[in-house]
Amino acid sequence: MRFVDLLKTTVLLSAGAATTLAVVCVAGASRTSDDRLVMIIAAWWVAAGVVGAAVGRRAQVTPPIARALAQSKAATMMPDHRPGAVVLNRLWPLILCTILAGGLAVLAPQVPGIAAGFTIIWALAWRHQDRAVTAIEERDGVTFYVERTSPVQRIQLVRVPGLRREVPTLDGAPPPA
Repeated sequence: MRFVDLLKTTVLLSAGAATTLAVVCVAGASRTSDDRLVMIIAAWWVAAGVVGAAVGRRAQVTPPIARALAQSKAATMMPDHRPGAVVLNRLWPLILCTILAGGLAVLAPQVPGIAAGFTIIWALAWRHQDRAVTAIEERDGVTFYVERTSPVQRIQLVRVPGLRREVPTLDGAPPPA
């Protein structure tokens, strides 16, 4: 699976988890007719949105992604294409936390509400990372793929030759090297 596709999937699954947890929280709070809880949790979601937007405002790769890109191994062939296995292998903590927090809504509806705030932060903080990695791929003429590893190990990438993109300048001069 391409690394940029995993980053896009992470953002979309985080946003979906936030939406699901928010619905479960509101449903649990409305079951107990706790309007005050909904207002407090809604304020937390707004604060989480502000924090996530502030953290993810830069269009540069984060240090962990930059480290993974720098430590990628060069290869001449693409690795096995198993996107479902890669997503499950890499995003199992998000899936597990979403299921656990959603399940705790029966006992305490504020738990999925708090978890929804953290998934909002996560989705907004990672929203520009795929474009930053795509820019690096186009500049260097490579494509990064996720290598299959253990779910508890650090992510490892494989660098495969790709197509380099030359961007013409307005005055016709060659771009700087």
